[in-house]
Amino acid sequence: MLELNKVVLLLSILALGQGSVRTRSQSERSRRVALNTFTDTQTTGLTEWTSWFNIDHPGGNGDYERLEAIRFYYRERVCARPTAMEARTTDWVAAADTGEVVHSSLEKGFWCINKEQPHGRVCSNYHVRFQCPPVQSYWTDWSEWGPCSTVVCDDVGVQVRQRKCISTQPMPLLLVPACQGHPSERRECSTAPCRAEWSPWGQWGTCSATCGGGRRIRRRTCERTSETVQCTGRPVEIQKCGRSPCPAKCHLVCTEGHPSGDCSRCVCEGHVLHVEVQSVTGVPVAGAWVTLDNQPKVIRARTDAKGQLMLPGVCSSISTLISIGKEKFTPVTVSTSSNTTGLSWVRVVLKSAEKPYIVKHPEDKVRYEGGRVLLCCKATGSPTPDKYYWYHNGTLLDRNVYKYEEDLVLRDLKLEQSGQYYCKTSSAAGSIKSSPALLTVIAKGTQACNSNPETHLVRLPIDCLQPGTDSKYYNAGRCPHNQCAGSLDYDMRCRDGGGFCCGVQTMESRIIDCGSYSLPIRAVTECSCQKCVQPNVLVRGRVVAADNDEPLRFGHIFIGKERVGTTGYQGGFTLQITQDTQRLVVNFVDPSEKFLDTPKVFIFDKKGGSIYHDVKVMRKKTPININAGETNSISLGEIKGEDPIGQLVIPPNSFHKDNGEIYEGTVKASVTFIDPRNITTAAAAPGDLNFVDDEGDMLPLRTYGMFSVDFRDESNKEVLGAGAVQVLLDTQHVKMQEHIPKMKLWSLNPDTGVWEEESDFTYTTTTASGHGRSKREERTFLIGNMEIRERRLFNLDVPENRRCYVKVRAYMSDKFLPSEQLEGVVISLINLEPKPGYSSNPRAWGRFDSVITGPNGACLPAFCDAQRPDAYTAYVTAMLGGEELEAAPSSPKMNPNIIGVSQPYLDKIDYRRSDHEDPALKKTAFKINLAKPNQNNLDETNGPIYPYQNLIGCENAPFDANHFRFFRVEKDKYDYNVVPFEENDLTTWTGDYLSWWPNPQEFRACFIKVKIHGQKEVMVRSRNLGGTHRETKGKLYGIRDIRSTRDMREANTSAACVEFKCSGMLFDQAEVDRSLITILPQGNCRRISTNNLLQEYLIKHPPVAQNNESHAFTMLAPVDPLGHNYGIYTVTDQNPRVAKEIAIGRCFDGTSDGFSREMKSDSGVALTFSCPERKINRESLFQRLQTNPGQTLSQIARDMRELEGLQVQRSSARVVAYPSEQWDRTQNRRATSTTRRRVSKRTQQRQ
Repeated sequence: MLELNKVVLLLSILALGQGSVRTRSQSERSRRVALNTFTDTQTTGLTEWTSWFNIDHPGGNGDYERLEAIRFYYRERVCARPTAMEARTTDWVAAADTGEVVHSSLEKGFWCINKEQPHGRVCSNYHVRFQCPPVQSYWTDWSEWGPCSTVVCDDVGVQVRQRKCISTQPMPLLLVPACQGHPSERRECSTAPCRAEWSPWGQWGTCSATCGGGRRIRRRTCERTSETVQCTGRPVEIQKCGRSPCPAKCHLVCTEGHPSGDCSRCVCEGHVLHVEVQSVTGVPVAGAWVTLDNQPKVIRARTDAKGQLMLPGVCSSISTLISIGKEKFTPVTVSTSSNTTGLSWVRVVLKSAEKPYIVKHPEDKVRYEGGRVLLCCKATGSPTPDKYYWYHNGTLLDRNVYKYEEDLVLRDLKLEQSGQYYCKTSSAAGSIKSSPALLTVIAKGTQACNSNPETHLVRLPIDCLQPGTDSKYYNAGRCPHNQCAGSLDYDMRCRDGGGFCCGVQTMESRIIDCGSYSLPIRAVTECSCQKCVQPNVLVRGRVVAADNDEPLRFGHIFIGKERVGTTGYQGGFTLQITQDTQRLVVNFVDPSEKFLDTPKVFIFDKKGGSIYHDVKVMRKKTPININAGETNSISLGEIKGEDPIGQLVIPPNSFHKDNGEIYEGTVKASVTFIDPRNITTAAAAPGDLNFVDDEGDMLPLRTYGMFSVDFRDESNKEVLGAGAVQVLLDTQHVKMQEHIPKMKLWSLNPDTGVWEEESDFTYTTTTASGHGRSKREERTFLIGNMEIRERRLFNLDVPENRRCYVKVRAYMSDKFLPSEQLEGVVISLINLEPKPGYSSNPRAWGRFDSVITGPNGACLPAFCDAQRPDAYTAYVTAMLGGEELEAAPSSPKMNPNIIGVSQPYLDKIDYRRSDHEDPALKKTAFKINLAKPNQNNLDETNGPIYPYQNLIGCENAPFDANHFRFFRVEKDKYDYNVVPFEENDLTTWTGDYLSWWPNPQEFRACFIKVKIHGQKEVMVRSRNLGGTHRETKGKLYGIRDIRSTRDMREANTSAACVEFKCSGMLFDQAEVDRSLITILPQGNCRRISTNNLLQEYLIKHPPVAQNNESHAFTMLAPVDPLGHNYGIYTVTDQNPRVAKEIAIGRCFDGTSDGFSREMKSDSGVALTFSCPERKINRESLFQRLQTNPGQTLSQIARDMRELEGLQVQRSSARVVAYPSEQWDRTQNRRATSTTRRRVSKRTQQRQ
């Protein structure tokens, strides 16, 4: 019986593994049995064995005792779920002792296969029995999942499946053991996305004509699962057919005239179609071609000089489609009018062709694996772009696979589909590419963003020195503000509404030990994927004349063709930019017509920083009177002592009115030339000097001059156009001879800010005289031809392929610490062409570019040369909110560690700050040679100049790589926030009760003006705590330190504009907190007066803070914006830096609406402190040694001798034992006392 139990247990183990085993020794079997047991968790009570079953014999393939077959023959004699099984041969030998390979399973039964047996044996004849519990309850198998509860497409519902609890023996209900678990399961289900697909095309219909040309049609239907979706495309397709010529006579029926020889149209002898073609401005278009719509490749005629043509044989009573076009114009198709006069007239207006321009770019997206995404692209142009192509990491996507048009849809995303996507669109006028969008696909189960915050060092107050480390920085942590895959309400939009970014999940309060005091701080401990902060993107600036800074008052501001605003009285403007804007083109138009209409391409900060642009516009040249009936030449460029760069030659009778009529009177001609030889005009250059090549890439231009034309009727000031105008460029001004054959004439598209090609130049030689020449000489000119139509801005440019990138970083101070890099700084680079032989004396500028610094600096495009290091030079400046930053110094000695560029590359670049030779000049710019790096020279592969193909290397360069540096000169100002926040990156805002700025969409800056009586400037601190809010009462918001500014008009007086935490709603917008503010001058100061109006306001608006200390002032900040009469200055803006700049300007000026950078301490003051210098009652030993060293040394010697004598006398009278330290202190006190008495005695004797 013991042996039988072993076999039973062994087969139970086999059933668990469902594998095959070969019988082993008795000891091994016993060991396996001892280590493994099998029990059924659903079995209750004692168990019993069934009878033996043998339903198969070992003939054929083997012996199969299948449980399914046993149940078929013996029905209920076998329980539903046996707990064990025993197998023996008919000779009563246990299966484990036969030496045969057998298989067993409690679900399938027992079987032995002949071909698996060793040595050619066959299986024995087995019979089996099963062990069943006397009472057993169990679950049946799960049913299939039921149907989804929803039948609507693209919806979410529920599926259900069920099982039953079965008992093997009937018993009273209460005595049956209950099955463990639930009888049903539910799961979420979804229906397929709403689908709209075309059915396969049907068969082609019968051709409408068997010969001579006909048409046939085929159709398809839109099969859709919802009324909300539509199929894209046409349900009907038409194909030409029956093109073979008809062997019989022409079947064309003409109501007038007769069929043409090819039977393609009706011809009316003696009838004429008159066509008149004009431009948008009414100018006749000569050379335009005309074709019939049914024969588009056969040009029937061309217009003459008056823009007219006659097409004979066109019937007047039949409507005929004709196409009219010309190079650089958009072709049009029109229908001739039908009448009975025998004549047909068509007047056509041709619009200048415009290259495609992207108005909707694809945007960065983040998705989980298996999700879907929509990338959108849209372009405008004339003609409208009709072909779109999508690229992934530079590879064209198959249109047949992805089924895309303007928009690209990707479903069931895979990890390998991550990368950059961009679209390319084209038309007959050209092509253009969109900016790339980054698609990030995150694997399932991966965190959307790293929960561990990255290092972020916060600078502590100057008097906060942490014991043990002496560090003035503390790691408060921050979350990287990159996009993550959140739970979108709908994932198939062009722009994810309210996307998700890695943000702060939890913060903890910590205490920083500053030695003499402690400082609270809120540190980031965990990051998570949250809704992105959506700051307002602003562009601000001021529009002034390039020559004398006269403001453009009340100028009109256009974005595209829409007027969006007006400049102020001082030329200021503010534009709010939508989040999906990629390229911002703004056109400034002067209604008074004193200045040129100036399109500008503005850079802006998508993180919400308000970028300030100082816009320069050119003043219009004073008009001169010219005779329209004569040949007129107008010089381009008037530099004293220099020849003009070129000429504008206008043939006689070239001027015309808007209606196309030739103008024959006097013309007031104003031609304004932006001369690159004058570097002050660089900032006034319109557009951004870029063009789009045939592949759709935006590439840079190098200018040799720009000019704007304005021709008007002398009498009524009507604007005139001009045709067949010549532009002559003097080749002596092109110092780079390789530029001459590539020179082109360009015109600016004011809506896109992109320069488009007008014509090439050809050579000609003429005789001319120049400045300083005593005789006429032959000169070589480049001649370009153009027509002056809608566009009025032109450029003499060369596409330059010698391009590089320059790496620049901006810092908070001249310590150049990585943690103190500034974002949102506008870095501008002017390309200069040096005068031959004088590399430090630029002859002309060729390009002007600006870039905004990010977290890793900025890379500025520039022209460079590998052969001649000084072939191109650059002039670089930096500006932050209207404030010029200082460049790293180059004198008195070049220091590579300060400049940021190692030797010997630094010598090759020849770095020079603007004050290098003249210390009186400003320090806000530097000039370098743009030497293209030699990739075979290790010293030149680490920046700061990178090849044009290595933009990624420039953008991702590590901090210790070579780069140029700018820094802010703000050594006497400090801000500390308990909740860290970077004002130049609004996306770092964190919603917390202790946040200095409670609302990321609106920033309110508050300042108080403090006057100081004293000979020196002093530091003034504001300590800002919560005052009345239950969550912040008594807790620190932050600290502000500022040094007072000297009032140059009043002696011994200075004043400080100190920022404090405004009262108002906190971030939850639930309750007002009146901040508790303490103003504390740091020094020997005493408060002598308080503004009466401010004092009265505080008393009338309790609670009132106690002011018992004369060296400080405490108040609960007013909720109202009081103004300069109270000494309080409050400004609200959508950007914190702008709000603070405006408030400081008003505070300096002491008014509520003015602005000043000179401190006026006599107006708009809230508090006055007296801070006299401490008087020195007695000279120190050091001071006496400086004033009278001989007498001082003699006095010291006498005092020492007297001290020794006194010690001897006292020691002889009395001896006292002191510890060594106490003895020294006692002797010092006695010596000091004795010396003081003797000095006093001598003084009395002298008196």
